[in-house]
Amino acid sequence: MRTAGLSGQRESWWLFQGTGLPLEPAERDRRWPAPPPWRNFGGGPDLPPPPPDDQETERRLGAVASGLFDSSQISVINAALFLRRPLLVTGRPGSGKSSLAYLIARELRLGRVLRWPITSRTAVRSGLYEYDAIGRAQATVQLGNAVAARSNAPDLAAQGPPDSRAADTMTGPPIGDFVHLGPLGTALLPRQQPRVLLIDEMDKSDFDLPNDLLNIFEDGEFFIPELARMRNQTVEIDVYTADPGGRAVIKDGTVRCHAFPVVIITSNGEREFPPAFLRRCTRLDLPDPDLDRLAALVAAHFPTEEPIHSDLVARFAQRREELGGLAADQLLNAAYLATSGARGDERAWNELLDAVWHRLSPEFR
Repeated sequence: MRTAGLSGQRESWWLFQGTGLPLEPAERDRRWPAPPPWRNFGGGPDLPPPPPDDQETERRLGAVASGLFDSSQISVINAALFLRRPLLVTGRPGSGKSSLAYLIARELRLGRVLRWPITSRTAVRSGLYEYDAIGRAQATVQLGNAVAARSNAPDLAAQGPPDSRAADTMTGPPIGDFVHLGPLGTALLPRQQPRVLLIDEMDKSDFDLPNDLLNIFEDGEFFIPELARMRNQTVEIDVYTADPGGRAVIKDGTVRCHAFPVVIITSNGEREFPPAFLRRCTRLDLPDPDLDRLAALVAAHFPTEEPIHSDLVARFAQRREELGGLAADQLLNAAYLATSGARGDERAWNELLDAVWHRLSPEFR
């Protein structure tokens, strides 16, 4: 099995090696390159490192994930890391596009991957933040009713002065309780090391979304008008983030990154993107996985079953050629069935493979 980078010697300038083995934080920080001057955003103060999500990473990658990308592909990935530019990854479904985000996060110890799935109805605002104005209005009414009821209580004098929290909220509940940063907005929070953001299936988006992202990718910041209007009351507002239970303080209604996030944008190649959008991205085109990459993929999820799966990988590659395209997760489905005892009678096994390895569509998408 070929290891990542063995089609040519590993380059000394690489930060990401493609081995799937986590770097020690001290070694990672020592090797991390300074950004180009035009990509140094200087946001702060830095937040603590994000929490890891080992369970989701292992679900996506398996226990070991080496050999999934060759040396030329790893060089392109490192170019995006060095230049602090989004990486636009194009390929068929199952070619490993979204897995790359988790591989980078695991190897460089960048914590939980933020995922922003794209549909035809997705707007850039939903990726940045959401403000629940109706919820805050309802909470304000409820708070006012509670204060009025307390004011009319016969034993008001005995209750003493209201606590500071109640006094502060008499004009309304904290606005930060109704602001929730989306995946993109959370990725742009200032941190010493970047977050990994997966923008999945950009080609499903509305026509305007790529253009709407241009200024954010260029400036590394965005503005929340609802918070900016609170400047006369406070300059720091605590809001929710896209991490489970996460909170962050926003100053003056502006979010500006320190380290530009590692942005992985996937596309199935179903549309072309505007030149201005492409200019701001580094592009990586992934072909269908070859036999070595398929074997590495199966070995990552089933490391002790190599004799069974060597033949299965070869049969899958032949079937993929016959049908014009299959997704790699269809191979994983067959591998799991084989290890579960489904591979018995050869005729029944072949019929089962026909059902599992079905053609995806007339366009092979």
